[in-house]
Amino acid sequence: MSALAQALAFKRLVTDSATLRMLRADHVAVIAAVLGEHLGAPGTRLDTDEVHERIDEDLVDLRDHFDLSDRRAKAYCDDWRNAGLLIRRPATDARGETYELSAAGFDALRILEQLETPQATVTESRLVTLATALRQLAIETDPDTGRRLRALEADRRRIDREIERVRKGDAKTRVLDPKRANERVTDILHQAQGMPADFARVRARFAELNHALRTSILEADDGDESVLDEIFRGVDLIESSTEGRTFTAFSSFVRDPEQSAAFEEDVSAILDRDFAGQLTPRARRALRGLMRDMKDGSREVHGSLTDFARGLRRYVYSHEFLTDRALRTLLQEALAQAVPARTHVKPYADVGVELELSSLRMSSVGSLVLHDPTEFDTGEALDEADTVTVDFAALASIARESEIDFDELVTNVNAVLDDADGAPVSVAQVLVHHPATQGVASVIGLVSLAASHGTVEPGRTEEVAWEGLDGVPRRAAVDRYVFERNVDL
Repeated sequence: MSALAQALAFKRLVTDSATLRMLRADHVAVIAAVLGEHLGAPGTRLDTDEVHERIDEDLVDLRDHFDLSDRRAKAYCDDWRNAGLLIRRPATDARGETYELSAAGFDALRILEQLETPQATVTESRLVTLATALRQLAIETDPDTGRRLRALEADRRRIDREIERVRKGDAKTRVLDPKRANERVTDILHQAQGMPADFARVRARFAELNHALRTSILEADDGDESVLDEIFRGVDLIESSTEGRTFTAFSSFVRDPEQSAAFEEDVSAILDRDFAGQLTPRARRALRGLMRDMKDGSREVHGSLTDFARGLRRYVYSHEFLTDRALRTLLQEALAQAVPARTHVKPYADVGVELELSSLRMSSVGSLVLHDPTEFDTGEALDEADTVTVDFAALASIARESEIDFDELVTNVNAVLDDADGAPVSVAQVLVHHPATQGVASVIGLVSLAASHGTVEPGRTEEVAWEGLDGVPRRAAVDRYVFERNVDL
């Protein structure tokens, strides 16, 4: 490859790689510290609200040492998600969404950690691992069965000699010295650091496969239904892919109880060795939690694989893809007709058709009003009353207790005026001839009628008398009102 081709390839990598975008960000130290603290552990998924709250607390201290803007944690998380460092997914066990680091985010954190604590020299354990892996690969890929057999027999003779030396207590069979043992543990942990990024990468690859399969179903012609045929036959196309088979083999090892137990026993045995006391607490925790991290990552990826497979089968079995195909055909026809029409009709021209788009109306959270069930509480349910005969006299008595009987008062006033042969009649005179049947209410009613239909004699008062509803006689002095003509309501 020429220098130009390599330069163009590296230019595309620098432009497209989310890992490099993070490493060349202005505040890469802040980004790496915050994401590593809260989401850097393998398999960590947190609610978005919890992440925003934690980062807001961190920003209070970080602004004292870094030139950061006044934006909230949500704005930063949106930027990191758009940059490909964070993945936001719907929560599986509750409402809401979760954040997790992407493969690019894990890769960037691992690069920074390796730069912070670089490997000083080429360790013997790494050379031994490479030599062993090459030797095993050479044996397993040799098509000549004779050479393979001779190599395996040589390995068996070497192992037999080692067993014999151990039985005899030969000095050459002494245990590995602490320095070399620590080197091998370090190499193991360095290899394990890439697992979170690998899990995230596999999960993203499964999502790409799921999208590609759905696209192939929509774009398939009538004569090319291979994908549909395999799905209807029950073939899991995602799990049978190259990535799916590789992950299935890894998952089978992790989920095998015997192999998992043997792995845990080996880890416990290593940690009980004398040299393990020289390991840092972080290295001991990482080594002890290695199997747990592998199981958690495998469980996460397996859950995504299962969800994609079920969704794809449901998409096919429900014939939902037929609706999407019809919609895709209509869109293609509309685009095909729009190509020749673009020379005659402007995109913003009024075509006389209004299309109401379905979208979410954006509004402030402060405009929301909480539902209060007590506002709609009507109390206890009313029972249906028994049907009874209405007593008109009782109704009239109830009405007289609550309202003034003006009809009775008008009748009394007109009767007294008729007996007086046209002479004025005062309120007191009316009460003399027709006592107050409603007590003080009748007196008030007569005064009100006199104020509206009679005249007042300024400076003159008169005494009115009535008997209350309790039977006690009462008197009061009021302005003198007189009726000069009949009252007509």
